[in-house]
Amino acid sequence: MKLVSIPANPVPDGAVTGNLTTPDGVSLRFARWPPPPGRKGTVCLFQGRAEFIEKYYETARDLRARGFAVATLDWRGQGLSDRALSDRHKGHVGDFSEYAVDLDTFMEQVVLPDCPPPFFALAHSMGGCIIIRAAHEGRRWFDRIVLSAPMIDLPQMGFSGVAGSALRFLRLIGRGSGYIPRGGPAAIGAQDFIGNVLTSDPVRYARNASVIEEEPALALGSPTIAWADAAFRAMRQFASPSYPGHIRQPILVAAAGRDEVVSTPAIEEFAINLLAGSHVIVPGARHEILMEQDLYRGQFWAAFDAFVPGTPLF
Repeated sequence: MKLVSIPANPVPDGAVTGNLTTPDGVSLRFARWPPPPGRKGTVCLFQGRAEFIEKYYETARDLRARGFAVATLDWRGQGLSDRALSDRHKGHVGDFSEYAVDLDTFMEQVVLPDCPPPFFALAHSMGGCIIIRAAHEGRRWFDRIVLSAPMIDLPQMGFSGVAGSALRFLRLIGRGSGYIPRGGPAAIGAQDFIGNVLTSDPVRYARNASVIEEEPALALGSPTIAWADAAFRAMRQFASPSYPGHIRQPILVAAAGRDEVVSTPAIEEFAINLLAGSHVIVPGARHEILMEQDLYRGQFWAAFDAFVPGTPLF
């Protein structure tokens, strides 16, 4: 399976790519890069909603410069992995347990057989939600987990409010495969830079938009009602103060000070209740911390470097 390359965003050297097939028959695209000579350890990179492997080339280079191998995939329903609906622009799953199938397949078919241990996770937004759920369910693949603006809750939106109930009602009456209200096919991350809520860095924003322009099949629009209902049900679990206390892996949580996509206060509260967790807020950063200006990215990487190399296996 190809990786898209443009002059502003070339494929990092040494990429191995391919496709996996999950037990439920979904084809997933993956990529991995070996570590520098003489180094060990793999960072598994898990994207947020509407993202794709190409968006994280720079992050892959940053990780390899730190001595790590890198492995990543396109979740089902996005990137160049299979999509469930005929309208490719609809972000759709019926339940977040489907992403757990993707994660298990990726770890068992790519990471465990082909990547050097120890294993670490770096997950953004929706990817963070998926990895939190996996850790809570007892999957112990990762020695340490780093989360970037994880999807714990949405800004100013409680689960007893109207939004969750309305989505559940719309799904029950058979509209689950439709776009969420006021949603549509417009590609996330390809609109004008002015007014975007993802990053304050115009260069990185334009780079990611250019990748979509080069390969429109990567684009994804708004989620479906079913996806949004599934997301609400997943996040509702996180609201219990006892939930993070059942996670045993050490976790570093990085939140963005100007996040308008997920709730930074909810992230803080969740992190405080972790048994082996710490958190940092990057003041001024928008949601996509790894796609931000170097001023903000530098703060994230400083926290990452202080946390990940501290494992006894190093």
